[in-house]
Amino acid sequence: MLDQINGLHHVTSMASDARENNRFFTEVLGLRRVKKTVNFDAPDVYHLYYGDEVGTPGSVMTYFPFPGIRKGRPGTGEVSRTAFSVPDGALGFWQERLSAKGAGELTIGDVFGAKTLNFSGPDGDAFALVEVPEDRRAAWTAGGIGEDQAIRGFHSVSMRLRDEGATAELLRFMGFDPVDTYGDTRRFALANGNGAHVVDVETVSSARHADQGAGSVHHIAFSVADRAAQAVVRKALIDTGYQVTPVIDRDYFWAIYFRTPGGVLFEVATNEPGFDRDEDTAHLGEALKLPSQHAHLRDYLETHLQALD
Repeated sequence: MLDQINGLHHVTSMASDARENNRFFTEVLGLRRVKKTVNFDAPDVYHLYYGDEVGTPGSVMTYFPFPGIRKGRPGTGEVSRTAFSVPDGALGFWQERLSAKGAGELTIGDVFGAKTLNFSGPDGDAFALVEVPEDRRAAWTAGGIGEDQAIRGFHSVSMRLRDEGATAELLRFMGFDPVDTYGDTRRFALANGNGAHVVDVETVSSARHADQGAGSVHHIAFSVADRAAQAVVRKALIDTGYQVTPVIDRDYFWAIYFRTPGGVLFEVATNEPGFDRDEDTAHLGEALKLPSQHAHLRDYLETHLQALD
């Protein structure tokens, strides 16, 4: 069993409109835009990162806003919900705020013993806020939301699968232990994680397969400290039979990818070098940053990418 993985690093999804996506995460959820860059494979599409003050691993939600992309169809073989951690007693504030801001499908309940508010984003993205009394991670409060309500980072991700067997085995290999069951959902958690160290697996054997689009999660990334730890994880996965990509430089972290038995794309990303490698912390996410191979496109991209603010 691996012990290098710390929890989630980031979650990457797709959107249909960059400006609306930016507004929702910065003005509604109060997160900080920590990086404004472009998709490595499609440089005419933004890659936007939102998180805490410095984009701490375990706090970062990222998006590829493909203009006009059709809406995704929920189903199996995907991450079905992304949950954020908020302080104990904060859900009343969030229920009122999200309702006033036009978020959809608000439902409040008790899941795995924690007060939980489910809601949807601009493209029907499935989200939740979970009250976590002892989450000591620092919040970004410059977005206009107070310390007693602000998001601390991720709480968990939920996957919806037809059969959990092989994916559950993979999660255990990655260091996640099964800790509880709620209906058709089994919860896995790391014993000493980074605060964003819970993965829920829902088994829905008869549901159709998901069709990705706007509002769909593209992949989830797990955190390791550095490239040495990543190399250990990569070798162990390959030795176990997984087809793992070579290490890829993503400017702000090093990444490897592999497809899980249930169909979800997993990434393992390093905590180094971080989002301040090319911007001062006080100005993260303000300027358009381009991967070196796309630097020659700057003039074109600055005039053709949608204005965010």
